[in-house]
Amino acid sequence: MKKNDTTTVLTVCCPDKIGLVAALSGFLTSNGAFIREANHYFEEKSGKAFLRFSFTEESAPLGVKVWQECSKAIAKQYEAEMRFYDMTKPMRVVIAVSKFGHCLHDLIHRWKANVLPIEICAVISNHEEMRSFVEWSGIPYHHLPITKKTKKDQENQIRELFASYDAELLVLARYMQILSEDMCRDFSGKAINIHHSFLPSFKGARPYSQAHDKGVKIIGATAHYVTTDLDEGPIIEQAVERVDHATSVDAFVNIGRDTESVALMRAVRWHAERRVMLSGRRTVVFK
Repeated sequence: MKKNDTTTVLTVCCPDKIGLVAALSGFLTSNGAFIREANHYFEEKSGKAFLRFSFTEESAPLGVKVWQECSKAIAKQYEAEMRFYDMTKPMRVVIAVSKFGHCLHDLIHRWKANVLPIEICAVISNHEEMRSFVEWSGIPYHHLPITKKTKKDQENQIRELFASYDAELLVLARYMQILSEDMCRDFSGKAINIHHSFLPSFKGARPYSQAHDKGVKIIGATAHYVTTDLDEGPIIEQAVERVDHATSVDAFVNIGRDTESVALMRAVRWHAERRVMLSGRRTVVFK
């Protein structure tokens, strides 16, 4: 890691008050932090402030546990939820995929190229199609077939594998299975899905055919957090491309796959960099 790279990130959510930013930045600098980036957003509807600070430490690093302990007084004063993250350790990620590999290929390539601050610990699939590529990439591959009768047991296997790898994020990279409500609740804020179209429009199956039938002029993909409401989770990122009346359904699909890969990659990167904060059904994303 370069000397000036961020070592720690602090995220804050609390009621907005006069002097909040000054108090938080003062708290950090008085404890030896050199702030590299600071973001602040006031959400008028809720009256809440969302903040993100990234910093290095000029002397011996305190560590996130010490920072968390030191912050208790200021957190109480401002009724703030404050979380510190060690950015020297890449986020551990498990990817779930079915038969379409474009998003999986893109994530693995960017991870290997040190573009994504993650560590892909394993790939889970209900099919065997992706095994050779994943294992060639040096990543464990777990084939977990699923039927209506085995869905509960299969999801328990996913939970166990996720825990065994000490993972923080489950990425559904065109994993063509609907997670149960229990699974969605267990992975709230910890699972990102890519939907191959704009949301909230064109939900469910065959969205590109739906979009083509409507004669749309822009198609795109939506990366969002998984919730119990199918395809209605908080949106993190959307990517778009222009089309016209002469664009076929097959061309829609091919163009769409590029937007899916881009939108999912950005969502995973921003999540891993602790740039995404949840506010009810919406997200605050500090890019």
